Amino acid sequence: MPRTQLIVPSRRRPLTRFVRVLRALWRDTSALWREFHRPILAVLIATIGGGWLYGELYWLARGERIPVANLPYYMIQLLSLQGIPQEQLPPELYLVAFWYIMPLVAIYVIGRGAVDFGRLFFDRTGRRSQWEEAVASTYRNHIIVLGIGHVGLRIIRQLCAMGFDIVALDMKVTPEQEAELNDLDVPCVFGDGRLPATLEKAGLLHARAIIVCTADDQTNLEITMRVRDINPDVRIVVRMWDNTFARQLNRFMGVEAVLSASDLAAPAFAGAAVGIEVTQTIKVHGIDYSMIRLQVEPGSFMDGVTVGDLQRQNNMDIVLYAREGAADVHPDQHIRVQGGDTLVIFARHAQITDLVARKQGKARER
Repeated sequence: MPRTQLIVPSRRRPLTRFVRVLRALWRDTSALWREFHRPILAVLIATIGGGWLYGELYWLARGERIPVANLPYYMIQLLSLQGIPQEQLPPELYLVAFWYIMPLVAIYVIGRGAVDFGRLFFDRTGRRSQWEEAVASTYRNHIIVLGIGHVGLRIIRQLCAMGFDIVALDMKVTPEQEAELNDLDVPCVFGDGRLPATLEKAGLLHARAIIVCTADDQTNLEITMRVRDINPDVRIVVRMWDNTFARQLNRFMGVEAVLSASDLAAPAFAGAAVGIEVTQTIKVHGIDYSMIRLQVEPGSFMDGVTVGDLQRQNNMDIVLYAREGAADVHPDQHIRVQGGDTLVIFARHAQITDLVARKQGKARER
């Protein structure tokens, strides 16, 4: 079962990036070989194998050996419809057959090669997708962000700023999103995240974490189940709207965190309405904690009380104190708070709610 832990990005980025490019080039070259290997193999077999066979048959018919170095050249001449030297023209039918077979091989090679090249040339999106998959296949201990909407893109920005390797995954992206991913040097794998093949292309087996943040709860649930089945040890963070799904994921799927957009936004909206700023609520041992920024109301229960007394009486921690443009992180306990001062407070969420209620109560009394 995955354990909650601090993940520190690797600092060996220059060497890792160089090796990654080499591995991506090898992977991409392999993909090109898979596209063109048939006509290439046909040419090699025709020139080398066909030349050897022609030389052996010629020796049986004439009792003479054609220099080995000349045999591939003769086959290339036949493939290019140039024929062979006049003195080498054979009367035997099984030798003359080479004059007719080799042009057919040439037609196949040219036709098949032209079709493959045309498909790659006109299908720029597919070619780009193959390169992105080649780059993604070189990542190790990276984070997969599945769902490149507004939320997913903001997550990628934050993770890139912290120095983590990211692989994006989605069915499709807009040109603007693609341009930003390129600027961030983040490869994007295209496909359905519910399919094992797509997740494997994104490097799920080697990933340290995956963030599932599509806008559909059902899709997120299916993806989470598939991810846990493929990689039981990967760290999973899921975006959910329905709290029922969230509880089920936490309980049965071993998901590290299930974040509801509505739950995250509600404290911020409520705080903004009453003049305070509430950061994201975090849960430790089943208890919700929050951090808020508020301005002390003149005449409120905070006005005239020292920092230390406020912390002891209200079971909270004042992590920042600001007055007249000057801010002090972890202020001295003997500082006396005054109306108009700004405080940043960390405490249990229930305690934060109680503080705001007391603050508003005093304001209504006045």
